[in-house]
Parts: sequence; structure tokens; C-alpha cells
Amino acid sequence: MALQGEYEPSPAQWVRDQVEKFEATDGQEANILQGRPEWPIVVITSRGAKSGKLRKNPVMRVEKDGVYAAVASKGGAPEHPTWYHNFLEHPEVDLQDKGEKHTYRVRVADGAERAEWWERAVAQYSPYADYQEKTDREIPVFLLERA
Repeated sequence: MALQGEYEPSPAQWVRDQVEKFEATDGQEANILQGRPEWPIVVITSRGAKSGKLRKNPVMRVEKDGVYAAVASKGGAPEHPTWYHNFLEHPEVDLQDKGEKHTYRVRVADGAERAEWWERAVAQYSPYADYQEKTDREIPVFLLERA
């Protein structure tokens, strides 16, 4: 079942623009990062940890056998992205991959499973390796599995 509630757009204009165009075209447009076809994105809707409002974020598409990874890199910043806290507080999200939209359960990967998914994520989007070098925190990898 799709998440219900009030949607609050991102304070970042580029996020609002990308999400709006992605959703308006059923993922046929605005479905890549920085104009690079080798960097496809999905849009994840989560519930705000504090506000309870729905939030939407474009996230790099890292998928295998119907399971998706969401890498909480924030470009290598010392703190986690806001959606990291949303996922922990409310571990059910909606994910749209082009025209396909489903509800997923979220969990943090660790140990060997995290290592495997981290490799897969870096293979998909090589800047993740640079982001990890920029920060002292281990960048979390969330796994999203169909609810």
C-alpha cells in the first residue's frame, strides 16, 4: 500500500525539480543524474522522522534481483542525509523505478552483506568511493525489499 499523508517538497530546488519531472513523466524524464545515462536514479518516498510528512528524494539506482540499495552518502559529508533518519524511524518507503512503484521495507546492511552491496553501489556510481574517503563515518547502505 502506498504511503499516505501530506507531502512536503525538498528545500533544495534541484531535488524538487527532478522529482516533479520524474513523477510527471512516469520516470521517462529526469531519470538520470547530472545528464549521464550511466547514472540512473529512482525516487524514494519516505516519512519524515520528525514531521511525519512525506519526503521524496532522487537516489542512485542500485538494484539486484528486485532488491534496491540506498546509499546514505550525502556526498561524503560528516553527517548523514536527512532521509537516513526517516528510514530508521519509519522503515517503510515507496520506491519508483521509472513507471514501477511499490512499497518496500528498509533495513541497514552490515558485515559481508554491506560489503557486497557497497561494491555493487561503487560499480554503479564510482563517486561513492571518493565520498567514503572524504568522511570518517562508514557510509550506511540500506536495503529495500518489497513489502
